[in-house]
Amino acid sequence: MELKGKVFKFGDDISTDHIIPGRFFHLRSNIPELAKHTLEDVNPEFASKVKKGDFVVGGNNFGLGSSREHAPLVLKTLGVSAVLVKSSARIFFRNAINIGLPVLVCDTASISEDDELVVDLAGGTIKDVTRGIELTFVAFPDAMLKILSEGGLLPYIKKYGDFVVGK
Repeated sequence: MELKGKVFKFGDDISTDHIIPGRFFHLRSNIPELAKHTLEDVNPEFASKVKKGDFVVGGNNFGLGSSREHAPLVLKTLGVSAVLVKSSARIFFRNAINIGLPVLVCDTASISEDDELVVDLAGGTIKDVTRGIELTFVAFPDAMLKILSEGGLLPYIKKYGDFVVGK
């Protein structure tokens, strides 16, 4: 699975409330409308400028806070193809994988805003085309790649009827 897109860079400690502020809780049943407010307190133009395939790049502790499953969902709804971070809150990571949004843990220090990236999920590589550098991350296990390739855990289970490693 190869992903290509532009970087939107954020810092450390981006919480689920930064990703989708609690004041928009009333929109949780209207995901496209909710997504219009994604990361607006950190970058007011993010939701209007992000394009299908783009990447969110963060620092340490990305997705901390509540287990708000809408946080990765609005990113995916806007077309974000993956989140690259130095570290991630476990619940954010799991919620993201469950909806088919890869979270890559890697050293993001050398990646800058607007860089163009090519990510090989199976190979564990990130090519920063803009800077001419290559980074690595721990490649996903086969089971997780299968979940991601089906668009998340629910689509995987609907297709295969169960989750069995080796399918």
